[in-house]
Amino acid sequence: MTFDPPLIPARLLKRYKRFLADVRTEEGELLTVHVANSGSMKTCLGEDWPVMLSDSRNPKRKLRYSLEMLHDGQGWIGVNTSRPNALVEEAILAAAVPGFEGWSDWRREVRYGKGSRIDLLGRQGERLCYVEVKNVTLLHEGQPSFPDAVTERGRKHLEELSDMVREGHRAVLFLCVQRQGGERFLPARHIDPAWCEALQVAMQAGVEVLAWRFRVTPEGITPQEELALDL
Repeated sequence: MTFDPPLIPARLLKRYKRFLADVRTEEGELLTVHVANSGSMKTCLGEDWPVMLSDSRNPKRKLRYSLEMLHDGQGWIGVNTSRPNALVEEAILAAAVPGFEGWSDWRREVRYGKGSRIDLLGRQGERLCYVEVKNVTLLHEGQPSFPDAVTERGRKHLEELSDMVREGHRAVLFLCVQRQGGERFLPARHIDPAWCEALQVAMQAGVEVLAWRFRVTPEGITPQEELALDL
């Protein structure tokens, strides 16, 4: 994924009301920007951290700019949760992520389960591949971790993926890690033990779990490496 138009540098002042952040541009302009992230963004927020903004170029939008990434002194952290589905789809179609050879006809946001939408749906003959994508930005004990807040919705997704496996299809939880640091994925039991328990149950049912780190830069975001799972 390449950012076009180019991102705009700024500094973080504060994030508040969940979906808002105040920043200061290099020219000194104060802006309130949209934060497309419903999580706590724990370990992602620091006063005066460098940030990058995307410009919607839509004068009718209430908040023209969106927060895309922050820099913690070690690397950029991708926090815009509207990006991961496209990142993973792009990686699969480019064969940058092994394990999806032979799957085609990929579609996004397809209805399934109990009123849910699967992030990515592929096909191999009569068999379907359900891929649920989660954006990972939390660091716990120096390792990428998820979730960063209690998520009943995430637990429901795991149950629905398990149902798809029981129907004879393939189901994958794809953990899209958008920050540097650590070499293995660690479930955040200290934040949401129920989700972590549901993850174990889903894996026993046959749901696959993949954790991939993506390299986040102001120019673009690309797949970097698969991470081990510490489950």
